[in-house]
Amino acid sequence: MFRTAIRMAPISASEIPSLNLLYKLDRLDVSRLGPLKGASPAYNDRIGLFRGDITTLSVDAIVNAANTSLLGGGGVDGAIHRAAGPKLLAECRTLGGCPTGASKITDAYKLPCKKVIHTVGPVYDDTHPAVSEAALRDCYRSSLELAVKSGLKTIAFSAISTGVYGYPSLDAAHVACDTVRKYLGTGDGEALDKVIFVTFEEKDVRAYNHLLPRHFPPSTPSTNDHDQLTKEQNAEAEARASQLPNVPSTDPADPEHALKKQKQGDKK
Repeated sequence: MFRTAIRMAPISASEIPSLNLLYKLDRLDVSRLGPLKGASPAYNDRIGLFRGDITTLSVDAIVNAANTSLLGGGGVDGAIHRAAGPKLLAECRTLGGCPTGASKITDAYKLPCKKVIHTVGPVYDDTHPAVSEAALRDCYRSSLELAVKSGLKTIAFSAISTGVYGYPSLDAAHVACDTVRKYLGTGDGEALDKVIFVTFEEKDVRAYNHLLPRHFPPSTPSTNDHDQLTKEQNAEAEARASQLPNVPSTDPADPEHALKKQKQGDKK
């Protein structure tokens, strides 16, 4: 489970490294496979990557990987409800649930973010992967649309459906990156200042480290200095990165809630 005994200080969107900063600090390896079709570095200052507890982020909205009841569960879902307090559950009870692929928004209560966007990811169907992919794309798209509609500027996504719902992390990361990149290229997407991908488990970390450079490759280095930071900028960037909290040492797993969540998914 996420660490709750000692609450970490809230982390703002500006404190979370952008892809441009991670490239400059050599914290993100460029894929040997090269960029995918449609890949662009144009949004690298507006994409952030953070490994840790999403409930500590002081952003406009965090995205909860919810179930159709919206009444809490295991993993990230349970962690968000525990950190927000009982008023979140009370508000969720008024929403009438949420279908797979859709999103609904609530207040954040005791969380440091302003709002929580709840989206229901698909239970992965390996016999019909295209159906699962379409539903997962809807999760990211509907969350982004809801954020813009609500006047929110910064949004942080948990890794939707990669837990007990069984979506392969690499495939899920591709869908997430591709959907976000395409949305940022629309007129509505221009309203967002920063989209943050939040990872926790090692399998999701590896997936995003592999896929982000393929969707958001680094900018072409300058001919003079290969786009190096000045010594002062480099030191400042290193200091900023070092101030981020250590990665939690335990997985966001709650076996009892996870089993209930799986059973709910089987009924879909």
